[in-house]
Amino acid sequence: MHAAGRAQNDFLPGGALAVPEGDRIVPVINALIPEFDVVVATKDWHPPDHGSFAASHKGKKVGDVIDLNGLEQILWPVHCVQGTPGAELSKDLIRDGIQEIFTKGTDPEIDSYSGFFDNGHRRSTGLADYLKARQVEGVYVTGLAADYCVKYTTLDSRKEHFKTYLFKDATRAVNLQPDDFRKAIREMKDNGVKILNSTDFLKES
Repeated sequence: MHAAGRAQNDFLPGGALAVPEGDRIVPVINALIPEFDVVVATKDWHPPDHGSFAASHKGKKVGDVIDLNGLEQILWPVHCVQGTPGAELSKDLIRDGIQEIFTKGTDPEIDSYSGFFDNGHRRSTGLADYLKARQVEGVYVTGLAADYCVKYTTLDSRKEHFKTYLFKDATRAVNLQPDDFRKAIREMKDNGVKILNSTDFLKES
């Protein structure tokens, strides 16, 4: 079994793109890590001039939507810049069980929500090949944020023919719109993602 998660400082309270209650998922992830044979993390690893940053576009502000090389792009605050503290995993996350870290969003010309591919599916992160080489069949996802990176990671996991599960209590949403979390859960379910609760899972394991 495999677990994938993302809890970088810039997505936690006080970070540049803080997800409400994002810190609450860290203890849940810590409790889950020992239950899995293969555990990886993904990290946004942006260059400072990334095209998804509002600051990279004169006259634009956070939340604006632009065309970025043929793809619709929401503009975000500068976050998870390579080599900065904001790009590091939470100090409270137990890292001993994490065997590999996959970086994404490294190309300034295209954003990358999914842990598997960029938003245009033009380049792979190598995650799918890594998992398949280890005979992984089921992917269990945690992390931030449910309505963006988590959602697209689960959808790509399904496209790569993995059985895919989301721990609902191990994720939180940005919620640019109030019901984005609910919509994300519905879209994941509609695409074959199984929604779990960690407490139920841990009782059974």
